[in-house]
Amino acid sequence: MAILALDQGTSGSKAIVVDDDGIHAIVEKPVTLNHISNDGVEHDPHELLASIVDAGREAIEQAGKPIDGVALANVGETVLAWDPETGDPLTPCVNWMDKRSKDIVARLESKADRIHELTALVLDTYFAAPKLAWVRENLTKEGVVTMSDSWLVYQLTGEFVSDTSTASRSLLLDIDTVEWNDELLEIFGLQDEKMPRLVASDEIVGTTTLFGGEIPVGGLMVDQQAALLAESCLDPGDSKCTYGSGAFLFVNTGHEAHRFESGLTTSVAWTLRGKTSYCVDGQVYTAATAVRWMKDMGMISGVKEIDKEVAKDSGGVLCGPSFAGLAAPWWRSDAGAFLTGMKLATGKAEISRAILEGISAQVAELASLIAAGVDTPLQRLKVDGGLTNSKVLMQIQSDLLQVPIDTYPSAHATALGAAAAMRLALNPDMSVEEGPYSWEPEATYEPKMSADDAAAFRKRWVAAVEANLEF
Repeated sequence: MAILALDQGTSGSKAIVVDDDGIHAIVEKPVTLNHISNDGVEHDPHELLASIVDAGREAIEQAGKPIDGVALANVGETVLAWDPETGDPLTPCVNWMDKRSKDIVARLESKADRIHELTALVLDTYFAAPKLAWVRENLTKEGVVTMSDSWLVYQLTGEFVSDTSTASRSLLLDIDTVEWNDELLEIFGLQDEKMPRLVASDEIVGTTTLFGGEIPVGGLMVDQQAALLAESCLDPGDSKCTYGSGAFLFVNTGHEAHRFESGLTTSVAWTLRGKTSYCVDGQVYTAATAVRWMKDMGMISGVKEIDKEVAKDSGGVLCGPSFAGLAAPWWRSDAGAFLTGMKLATGKAEISRAILEGISAQVAELASLIAAGVDTPLQRLKVDGGLTNSKVLMQIQSDLLQVPIDTYPSAHATALGAAAAMRLALNPDMSVEEGPYSWEPEATYEPKMSADDAAAFRKRWVAAVEANLEF
């Protein structure tokens, strides 16, 4: 049974063809990220759609196999307005990093506690609802305004749907009932909007003819939860971190939607076999994007060479690579990146290492917050994403977390997670545990730094972050 899994990401779209024998084709298409201002980040919707359709068609041609189903993983917090009759976009896609809705967030601050109570999220420009409201107030009143998944699925099938994991990233979903909430819609001024039908990730939502024949479409999931499924994080306490454009730490919390006062957020992990599972997550907004900045600034010659070009010691330099702001526990979208502790002997290699340490330190702080919130210390971490190819970064991460790290053997966890959900959709008798494709760690990293040294570094790093936030 061959599945075409489409992964529409921040900087590109990917298509893989996979069956029980493995991956038979991989095609990637870049998409342009338009930084139109300090706060504005957009995509061209036509380019986004073309990227997944073209990648999918090329992958099918390469694989040379009949396709039994199409799955889609998406970036959950990107939004746009579009015509529900024709499917034509009415606005650009407002990317998840866009902060032009910050005035709306400030205006609704008195509602923040109630929003958190209903959604288990925090009121922030990162999530979809402020951006949806901003589109309505500033771009157009026409059509429907949704997250990008609903528009892409409409283009594939003509259906108006969103899966529960994606919807849980909107600030409009009641996290306990897993339904759109009228009070939340009214808070954001979206009470008159037509909302997509909510579906499970193991549901076939329609068919598409864009890839030849009439092929079932399902396996809909938001990107990070798809990776969580691919890495078989099926039990409470199982955790993974994806190191892509950002770094995203997710921990399965079972069938209970926890609320955290520390700034952590809870989302739907997935709805499978009629049951909804939840996960707690923490975000580091810039990971690979910070590494690309290093390359653009001439600090490293390329991402693949990073391990050869970073120093073995940062020489006391500390970096907060918060180019797109800070998430939990600070939730400061206005925070900027910083370097401190430089000396005349400091060079590119020391700064480069400090940036890697800064990425890892943020993940370590998130892990501590999660452990305190669910009363279960992190025992082991599964990791995926392009930056896991950096042995230096992974060793730093293991040192600061003080736990072993297992690297997922594929760079395509998100697509494979969506494919796993589609397997379940096509095979009603298959158990959830049988959905993910089997895997073994490509590499395992054990802590080499002492617990005392790790704690001391993290204390200094947090102090530097707090000092920077005062400016």
